[in-house]
Amino acid sequence: MSTSFHLRSLGLALVLASAAGCSSPKTAIYEHENFDDSGTFSRDYPVSDVAACEAARRALLSQGYIITSSDPKLVAGNKSFQQTGETHLQISFNVVCAADGKGSNHSTMFANALQDRYALKKVNNSASLGVGVLGSVSMPIGSTDDSMVKVASETVSAPKFYERYFALVDVFLPQEVKQAEHIPEKPKADLGVPEPKAAPVAEKVEAPQDAPVVPAAAQPLAPPPEAAPIAPNPEPAPTPAPATEPAPAPTNPSLPAPTEAIPPLPTPAQ
Repeated sequence: MSTSFHLRSLGLALVLASAAGCSSPKTAIYEHENFDDSGTFSRDYPVSDVAACEAARRALLSQGYIITSSDPKLVAGNKSFQQTGETHLQISFNVVCAADGKGSNHSTMFANALQDRYALKKVNNSASLGVGVLGSVSMPIGSTDDSMVKVASETVSAPKFYERYFALVDVFLPQEVKQAEHIPEKPKADLGVPEPKAAPVAEKVEAPQDAPVVPAAAQPLAPPPEAAPIAPNPEPAPTPAPATEPAPAPTNPSLPAPTEAIPPLPTPAQ
């Protein structure tokens, strides 16, 4: 009896110990915030704070962002992305330009982006039915509407995303500043979505390479073949008319009867 009691007590103690371990508090998210100057969200520029924010504003406008601020030292813009039929992503960009004390033509730009995720949710609308004795009663006989609901919000912390943005700001700096600082000309880069999903790698099927098709406008026109002289149609030779032979004189023509007597022929002399 005592042995079974001790076993039960030991099992209960183990259960309580495991429950206590599971209920231990987790490390708070702010414990991972180191506040170190990694340079991800800031960049120095050899221009004034107003000129730096103007370049930042132009950089966002070139990527389709809607600017919602008018402060010369503060730029705020947002852009929407439709990922699927039921998910929606919006990026809000905030840029602050401040002089760093190194001179009137030197400033620091601070930029951060916030991404909000929205999902399509169904909302049931119930109708209210008035009853004389009970008052207003809500009855589940309404309709169902679809609406976009915010499901997540997070600050973008990808260093490459901000590197692409700061490189794009360099493109919109004044030309004389880039020449003085020897900033090379770079093509305008597309910021895109900060966290693109990796698509599954599919086997590439090489399509048969056909001969390049030269557009009809670029094909040289072959000279038309020399036209052979057209021979005139030979006129048909005139057919000679058959020679008409004169009709033979009649052998026994019908003479009219003599009107006078014919004298007799003289006789020769003997």
